[in-house]
Amino acid sequence: MLRIHFTSDDLTRVRLAPAADPLWETLLSLHALGGDHPGLHIRHWRAAALPRLGRGTGILARLAPPTGYSVDFLTPPDGCTDLDTGIEAVLATPRQRLRTDLTELAAQRPLPGWAAMLAAGDPETLRGLGHALRAYYGAALAPHWDVIGGSVDADRSRRAGALADGGVERLLATLHPATRWNAPVLEVAYPYERNLHLGGRGIRLVPSYYCWRMPVTVRETELTPTLVYPIEHDPGQLPGGRPLSALLGARRATVLAALATPDGRTTSALARAIGGSASTASEHTTVLRDAGLVTSQRDGKHMLHTLTPLGRAILTRSATTG
Repeated sequence: MLRIHFTSDDLTRVRLAPAADPLWETLLSLHALGGDHPGLHIRHWRAAALPRLGRGTGILARLAPPTGYSVDFLTPPDGCTDLDTGIEAVLATPRQRLRTDLTELAAQRPLPGWAAMLAAGDPETLRGLGHALRAYYGAALAPHWDVIGGSVDADRSRRAGALADGGVERLLATLHPATRWNAPVLEVAYPYERNLHLGGRGIRLVPSYYCWRMPVTVRETELTPTLVYPIEHDPGQLPGGRPLSALLGARRATVLAALATPDGRTTSALARAIGGSASTASEHTTVLRDAGLVTSQRDGKHMLHTLTPLGRAILTRSATTG
């Protein structure tokens, strides 16, 4: 549990990031590249991004591993909405910060030889890091930035509504399912116990497209207090805008469409609708259920499959966009 302790001064200094932060999205999307991410939007993005990534991604992945500590200097403490400004801030990181962060990372996992040069502030190694950040953003995020930025903007609008309706405490109370406002403490589901005392500095809230499961923050308490939280995703907003068949495969897209009935279908009825066997129908519904698009429940001797709200929304979006 992370407990963020507010004073009355802190409540007047809560700030919401003005737009999507390209370096936070870079770091958190690196986390999302590996593992079995449950989000359909992330799986879609990952399938499109992986073939485009260059060797520089390996450098970034060592600094931002999918689990455990990621170096704080990859996300400048004051945030940014412009990639160039953000990269300049990363490259201007004081040497002491570079050494501190890389020492913390080295305690968690072995680092390659170039990490020592980076910790020393070697200009050429820093330039290489800047090139890696720019190349990764260009390959993985830039093609989808309209969706990423638009999704973050939509979240900011909802937060502004909460702020207008009930003030800062309403904003904090409705921030995310993994948080709970127990005044004057914001409790955040976290992998370990930690207390963060703001001490009048306030806090910067950063909505993120690639953050998932729970909010995250920087390790170093001397940096600007920041809490990055996952936004809700519009199921119609998938990076790239590819048709449903390209996302799910033609056969599973057909299965999803076949389930768009008021009462759903049993496994045998679904098999007849798609012209396949019961085992094939069951296999496809298992995959769609794991993706959160279908729900299955026993109805007497039969298994009844119906669309979830997410599955119905994606199917509707696909039909309206062609």
